[in-house]
Parts: sequence; C-alpha cells; structure tokens
Amino acid sequence: MDDRTKAELLKRVSIFADLADDQIENLVRLMTLREYPKDTPIIHRMDPGDSMFIIADGRVKVSLYGEDGREIILSTLGKGDFFGEMSLLDQEPRSADVTTKDDSVLLQLKRDDFVGHIKENASVALNILAEMSRRLRRADEKIGNLVLLDVYGRVARVLLEISQNEGVVTDEGIVIENRPTHQEIASMIGTSRETVSRVLSDLAKDGYIRIHGKKIILKG
Repeated sequence: MDDRTKAELLKRVSIFADLADDQIENLVRLMTLREYPKDTPIIHRMDPGDSMFIIADGRVKVSLYGEDGREIILSTLGKGDFFGEMSLLDQEPRSADVTTKDDSVLLQLKRDDFVGHIKENASVALNILAEMSRRLRRADEKIGNLVLLDVYGRVARVLLEISQNEGVVTDEGIVIENRPTHQEIASMIGTSRETVSRVLSDLAKDGYIRIHGKKIILKG
C-alpha cells in the first residue's frame, strides 16, 4: 500500500475527515503498515495501550471473555474503522481483546505521534469524542436489547444491523454475503449456539429469511 492509497483511506475515516491534504500527508508519514493473518490477536485486554489502529483491509472483532471463558463479541469493525484510541487518551490498559476475522491490513499510530497530532489539530479530538459518544450509545442500546428483547428479537436485531452495514438490496431481499457464524451471533447476544441455530431455523421456516451457505437473505 503506497502513501497515496493510505491518504485516500484516511480521508474516509470519520475522525480525520476535517483535515487538509497536507495534514493527511503528515499523518500518513507517522503510520506503520501492519499485516495480520485471520484469527490473530492484535490487542489483549489489560495490555498497555501504546498505539491505535485503522483498518485498511479486512475485519476485526472486539471481545470480552467471562469468568467461564465464554466470549462476548462487543462489535465487528471493518475497513475505515479504528480502535485502540481509548487507552491513548486515558492511559489506562486495554479494555477489550481485538482479533482479526479475516486476513487484515492495519495502519498503526503510536501514542506520542497520536497525542502530538491531536494537539495540533483540535478537530481530530472533537471527532474522536463524537465517535466515542456514538459507540457508547450503541453499547447502551445493546445492553437494553439484552434486557428487553427475547432471543428471537435479539437475533433479528443483529441481522438487521448487519444488513444496514453490509447488506445489498436485490429483488430477492437484502442479501448478507458473509454472515456471522451461529457461534458469533450467540456471542453477540448472550445465548448459546444451539439457541441461535433454532431461531434461524424458525425464522427461515416462517419465511423471514433464507440461508444459502454463508449467505443469508432477509425477505421484505
């Protein structure tokens, strides 16, 4: 990935959207390209936070693990998303684990460079606060869903959220090409893989969805 491609990516990242071209170019020079195979840990909870990452290609999952070892998936991030910025701001250890879901390419920005850039560009700090507020609202909404919705509602909510971010509208309905596994959905909504399998089967029988391998179609 050359510097021009990196710059084009950064212009699409929400926290850097207000920067001028020369500021983007300066930022590109501070970043290091990192490549990670699928299923590779990038960040471990409680590790020191010394850098943030921007996803140039691929996907990652942000997770916590309960005392019983059960994984809870907090979010899935893709191209143009970023993570790891919280520890750079509050200097606390990492708050969650981050692992690649696909072969991924990331841009890494070290703490000192990150802090220096914020000091010179107040708009970046404001954009980061805005993004953190959005993520907090989504977390609050997710907690509310876990409390208020039954398992059918929680599965349906996950499918709708994925369709809004990744779905393609076709004559058949909204197509999700690469749906999460049953276990991944279970980890997102706090239930078992077997329960998710049963719910998806029931939704298919009732005509709400159609499943073909890793593709799922939400019927209109």
